[in-house]
Amino acid sequence: MTINPFHSIGLKLATTLVAGFLFYHTAGAAEPNQTEESFSAEVTKTFAYKYLKYLPEGYDGKKKFPLLLFLHGAGERGDNLDLVTVHGPPKLIKKGKKFPFIVISPQCPKGSWWDAEGLDALLDEFIGKHAVDESRIYCTGLSMGGYGTWALGGQNAKRFAALAPICGGGNRTDARRIGKKPVWVFHGAKDSVVPLDESQRMVDALKRRGGKPKFTIYPKANHDSWTKSYDNPKLYEWFLSHKTE
Repeated sequence: MTINPFHSIGLKLATTLVAGFLFYHTAGAAEPNQTEESFSAEVTKTFAYKYLKYLPEGYDGKKKFPLLLFLHGAGERGDNLDLVTVHGPPKLIKKGKKFPFIVISPQCPKGSWWDAEGLDALLDEFIGKHAVDESRIYCTGLSMGGYGTWALGGQNAKRFAALAPICGGGNRTDARRIGKKPVWVFHGAKDSVVPLDESQRMVDALKRRGGKPKFTIYPKANHDSWTKSYDNPKLYEWFLSHKTE
């Protein structure tokens, strides 16, 4: 008798396929062995910030003063507070400028980003120990600090009388929570680090929520849209013209 080798291989292949098919359906028909369980835990975050504190002339711990929170950019992160004085209000204070409000300028740890919960906790602690007019608390920041300003405004919009994010960005949730809060946004038209669209999107989102944000675009500016902004006395006058109800 002559055996066709191709017939033999085909028979073996067909047998294997049938066996695999039966195994698959037998396994699939097994009863599920998953059981319902539950989990509950309290998770605690720890935040630690060094910060610069500026108290205005006349501060005696009795009369309450407005407060400005300044958030630096990514380049000033670390554990050396001298870095915080490179830009913004801390730079101006170092040069001798006097402000009519308290200024606190925290430093974000190296490798970290501004955390809205941590900043909110910092403000809680600071306000508990200082004479702060809680109807006039403001926040501003540049680049990474601009993102932090949007995020903190979204985290606790009721706390702030006004916000001034510079060359930053945020998300729709932040915009929805900030709503009609006074906001003055700054950005350089030629910014190659944080695109202008990041601020434009937030301004448009606020407008859809009925807000009336101010938006200053510097036509020739790249990423540094903060020097002109913080050198402008009208920014601080604008801050002080707002208070929470």
